[in-house]
Amino acid sequence: MVKKIGFIGLGIMGQNMATHILTHGFSLNIWNRTRPKMENLLQQGAESADNPADLAAKSEAVIVCVTDEAAVEQVLFGRDGVTAGARPETLIIDMSTINPQASRQHAAALAKRGFSMLDAPVSGSKEGAAQGTLSIMVGGAEVDFKKALPIFKAMGQNIVHVGSRCGDGQTVKLVNQLLAAGHTLVMCEALLFAQAGGVDLEKTLAAVSTGAAGSWMLTHRGPQILMRDWQPGFTIDLQLKSTGSVLKAADSFGVPVPVTALIYQYYRALQARGLGKQGHHALIKVLENLAGIRVGPMDKNEK
Repeated sequence: MVKKIGFIGLGIMGQNMATHILTHGFSLNIWNRTRPKMENLLQQGAESADNPADLAAKSEAVIVCVTDEAAVEQVLFGRDGVTAGARPETLIIDMSTINPQASRQHAAALAKRGFSMLDAPVSGSKEGAAQGTLSIMVGGAEVDFKKALPIFKAMGQNIVHVGSRCGDGQTVKLVNQLLAAGHTLVMCEALLFAQAGGVDLEKTLAAVSTGAAGSWMLTHRGPQILMRDWQPGFTIDLQLKSTGSVLKAADSFGVPVPVTALIYQYYRALQARGLGKQGHHALIKVLENLAGIRVGPMDKNEK
């Protein structure tokens, strides 16, 4: 059984994911581009690495959870990257969200160097990461999936081996992102509609959230909108990246995704206003500007 885990990338999701690995009895080595994000885990018993190569040399499996394709490539193949320190039997697990084609290219490059890889993006936002209840979509060989399953169980509950190819996990994650973005937009439209109709917004949420119209997004992000709370479970910057990846993949598949294309433009507009670090449910601000109607309490200083 794999016991020595290396974890690279301690952002909104990675911090909690790595914590669960540590508390489930695994030995944990960590590395992050910024040292302060490592301190909490070091105090809990994790060990630090000087760079990704050093981390890989100490680990039986290396998890990468970073922001985009360029960051994954740098961490894996750059100077002092994972491949510079890993042994051939080391399993590399990419839990970032990137384009499926990029994931396949990384897997092919790793295979040429003698390494096995799984792509295993996650869903569940920061709440799922904190509670250890993430959904994990895994692509790659069955033997590698079985090897990594105890690690995944430390972080998530719904763990599905979606395909035998690296990149299959990323494709399913983009299905998730497409749906999540669509749910967010419709939720924002509905709350704006309720505000314009003059009904009590909290009672409206209570009335519809457990019926056929209910959803994870409405339950978790609807109340935040009503409080004008833009703390991110997933930021506008990251959702813009994800919807962009959906558009790129959809173009290669030859399928239309017109709603996602619209949402992408809305998120670009919010990013241009300097709101990229806010939660992606701030999408409602675009609709508010179009309608001249504001949902929830007034704050004159809010962008």
